[in-house]
Amino acid sequence: MPGDLLKRRKIAVLGARSVGKSSLVLQYIENHFVEGYYPTIEATFSKSIKYRGIEYDCDIIDTAGQDEYSILNAKHAIGIHGFVLVYSVTSRNSFNMIQTVYDKIINFCGLSSIPCVIVGAKTDLQNRQVQPDEGENLAKENHAAWVETSAKTNQNVGKVFELCLQEIEKRTPANQAEPPANRCVIM
Repeated sequence: MPGDLLKRRKIAVLGARSVGKSSLVLQYIENHFVEGYYPTIEATFSKSIKYRGIEYDCDIIDTAGQDEYSILNAKHAIGIHGFVLVYSVTSRNSFNMIQTVYDKIINFCGLSSIPCVIVGAKTDLQNRQVQPDEGENLAKENHAAWVETSAKTNQNVGKVFELCLQEIEKRTPANQAEPPANRCVIM
C-alpha cells in the first residue's frame, strides 16, 4: 500500500564552526556525547522519527561549519525540506551568523521563508553571551521555531528534530504526501 510508505524528509544542520552541530546530531542519532572536537567534513545520518503518530524517514545532514564568507553549498539547499540553524549560547559571533545563513538560504532558493528551527546550543556551559530572549526574538522575526539545547546533558535534543518536522508539516498541504522540497535552481 502506498500509504504504508514512510514519509521521507531531508534536514540540513547548519551553523558556524564548533557550535555543537555534530554533538547535537550524534546525541540524537546514537545517544552519546563526544567530548573532543573534530571538525566535520560532512555526514548524513538516517533516522526514523515518529511525529504525531506518523513515521518519517529522515536524512539528517551534518554539515561542515560555515563562516559568513563561505558560499552556501547548493546541496545544502536543493531538495532540503527543513533546516536546523545552530549557534552556541557562548558565542555572540555564531549567533550573529544565523541571520546571514538564513538569508543566504532564502536568497538562494528565492523563497520568503523556510521551515527552520533556530537552536541555541551548549546551555550546559557557564560563559553565556547570548540570552534566551535574543534567540527567541530572532526566531520570531524569521517565522522559525526556537529551542535551547545541551547535547552533553541531552536537554531538548529530540525536540530540535520534532520542531523541524513540525515546521515542515505546517507548510505541507494536507493532501500532499511530500512537502515541496526547496526547488532551488542553479543557473
